[in-house]
Amino acid sequence: MAETDPKATLVRYLQQGRDAMLWKLDGLGEYAIRRPMTPTGTNLLGLVKHLAGVESEYFGAVFGRPFPGTLPWDPDDPDGDPNVDFWATAGESREYITGLYREVWAHADATISALPLDAEGHVPWWPTPPNPVTLHTILVHVIAEVQRHAGHADIVRELADGVAGLRPAVSNLPDLDAARWEKYRAQVEQAAREAAG
Repeated sequence: MAETDPKATLVRYLQQGRDAMLWKLDGLGEYAIRRPMTPTGTNLLGLVKHLAGVESEYFGAVFGRPFPGTLPWDPDDPDGDPNVDFWATAGESREYITGLYREVWAHADATISALPLDAEGHVPWWPTPPNPVTLHTILVHVIAEVQRHAGHADIVRELADGVAGLRPAVSNLPDLDAARWEKYRAQVEQAAREAAG
């Protein structure tokens, strides 16, 4: 039977992205989840911390329902680190950051549950228009953001220890052994070199 509740569909895709973000931390030590894996410092725990901030604002302040908890940074501090939400300090434990993210989910889910998809909100950091915005628009926007960062997490995790895939029970990748993956990678590399001349 086809799913007919648009809000339920949106929430399902949002939760899948959330779950993927936390799954990417499983089985890794403290250094691996915090290690900057790109020149711009992208790291797994920082992505989770960032998304806690994203959801707290979009499903909180935007709809006049501020997140009741405390975020570990002040986004309005003009002298603060502009990337403070993209990395965890040594004092911010994995349990603290993931717990914060789960608290934000609960608040976001309460907002989503309480409001109809056409409920209006205002995003202070967006220009006018597109303000006012609807819950539907914000759900789509946040799903895109969460899934985008889940893609980043896919790559960072694969770089960290070779683990790849969509979710624990579904890799969404061909079932190849290490030798076949190396052969495939060599084939892709050769095609790139040939195309480049």
